[in-house]
Amino acid sequence: MNDNYITCVEEQGNINISEEVINSLVRAAITEVDGVAGLANTAGGELAEKLGLKTVTKGVKIQLDDNQVVVDCIITVKYGCSIVNVARAVQEKIVNVITSTTGFEKPHVNVHVSGIAFEK
Repeated sequence: MNDNYITCVEEQGNINISEEVINSLVRAAITEVDGVAGLANTAGGELAEKLGLKTVTKGVKIQLDDNQVVVDCIITVKYGCSIVNVARAVQEKIVNVITSTTGFEKPHVNVHVSGIAFEK
């Protein structure tokens, strides 16, 4: 199967989930967390390159590493919010969404905060 799919091997056959589907779920989950201004669309080129992001505007990378889903996301946090609390809430939300929708247990979620969003 294509490398852009994450495969769940079952007794009755395989279930293939597109990385783009998981990416969409993760992006939607991130927007539901209080204190998140959004996904970073202007992350530094060096950080994006290290994360292997093809399109920085998405701010999310999904990969499968030894049968574990690994998520890297780059967010901006609203001014006045606790960066650590917001990042933890993002991690928890993503873990819950991936676990409940795909059945993958204990995804590894890295949250990178690239900036603060000030109100205009």
